[in-house]
Amino acid sequence: YFKQINLRMSAFPEIKSKHSLVAKHVTKEKWDKLSGITTKTSGFTLAKAIACAVEFDNQHCGIYAGDWDSYKDFADVFDPIIQEYHGISADAKHTSDMDFSKITGNVNPNAPVHSTRIRVGRSIDGFGLSPGITKEQRLGVEKLFSSACKKFPEDLAGEYYPLTGMDEKVRQQLVDDHFLFMSGDRNLTVAGMERDWPEGRGIFHNKEKTFLVWVNEEDQLRIISMEKGGDVLGVFKRLAKGISAVGDSVKAECGKDFCLDEKYGYVHSCPTNLGTGMRASVHIDLPGWTKDGVEKLQARCEELALQPRGTRGESGGQTGHTYDISNKHRLGYSEVQLVQTMIDGVNKLYEEDLALQKKQAEAPAAE
Repeated sequence: YFKQINLRMSAFPEIKSKHSLVAKHVTKEKWDKLSGITTKTSGFTLAKAIACAVEFDNQHCGIYAGDWDSYKDFADVFDPIIQEYHGISADAKHTSDMDFSKITGNVNPNAPVHSTRIRVGRSIDGFGLSPGITKEQRLGVEKLFSSACKKFPEDLAGEYYPLTGMDEKVRQQLVDDHFLFMSGDRNLTVAGMERDWPEGRGIFHNKEKTFLVWVNEEDQLRIISMEKGGDVLGVFKRLAKGISAVGDSVKAECGKDFCLDEKYGYVHSCPTNLGTGMRASVHIDLPGWTKDGVEKLQARCEELALQPRGTRGESGGQTGHTYDISNKHRLGYSEVQLVQTMIDGVNKLYEEDLALQKKQAEAPAAE
């Protein structure tokens, strides 16, 4: 009887996101080979991994990993998806490099940059990733972090605020600071990331609110460095220092390192974040480009390996010409390379924006 249920459960699912990478790479043949496998670290399965692509019709990628093992056990599915998404070859290796002394220059201090933010994700070896992590493992990650953060150097030192039993005043302050992450995201729910909510989740920030860590959201640890203005190099330095502080404390506490895969870099729950897991961004005013046309800005960013997004009312977004500009790549480039690309690209966009404004001022207004 049980065997029958098992067989029924592993019938090839209907994938609603027909244009997703999952639909392309999860074939009946691969499903039959892999659907019976359960991973060792957190008991994850291929069915759980592709739940979003099965449930929703709007996924581009559509797959998550429940632990480091998922990438290995379901490699027949993950490998081609990762190669296609990131544009890497099958035998590519990933190299990490956080050495900020290799960065040349910085964003032009005259550029109208409102704020700078760089984030990465990190996962501790031996614990599941958010979609698959067990309740005990999630609490274990939180316990490791909450004792690790007590040992941070002075400029990074601060307070860890667990979501469970959070004081209303603290909660409101975190909301006002745009630091709080919420439950209720349908993707994260279907992917299994909101089980046992809000237990084991929390937010750390230093006194200056320039160094943050989100614990057990989409990644075990999401480490964020940010500040007003355009000192990208300074923000990257603080990030590098912060990552070391977290890693060293965790290692001292439990002897475990961050999951670092020689092929895929730092392990994240979402394969789109593999490699550096890094998004380095600035909010900058580009009135010249706005007037020239957002499509042209998008095309130019593509050439510069950047990604533009509109900002929603934060830091001057109401002006209608503030953009969030970030590095496009994650995997196949080191952190130093991506930050350098972002600095150089933002300077270029600013220089071109001034030229466009000048040209627009000189051009006779069209009647």
